[in-house]
Amino acid sequence: MPRGVRKSSLEKLREELKSTQDAIEQYKTAIKTQEERLKQIQDEIKLEEFKEVSTILEEQNMSISELKELLISKAEIEQSI
Repeated sequence: MPRGVRKSSLEKLREELKSTQDAIEQYKTAIKTQEERLKQIQDEIKLEEFKEVSTILEEQNMSISELKELLISKAEIEQSI
């Protein structure tokens, strides 16, 4: 059974180079996708944290400005210590 023409070393290296370049591009695309997902997850975490704070404020009948004043006064007290 004939096997065909044997590839030269140069042809083999060019094929390996192309394969390596393709793999690198796939990894770059995967990294970009994962970085986008990371940002999305971080944004979702922030949103959930704000929801928790909002719920606590509602439970305590506090406004955002009252919370701000409370935090500022606490920070000032800690700085004076």
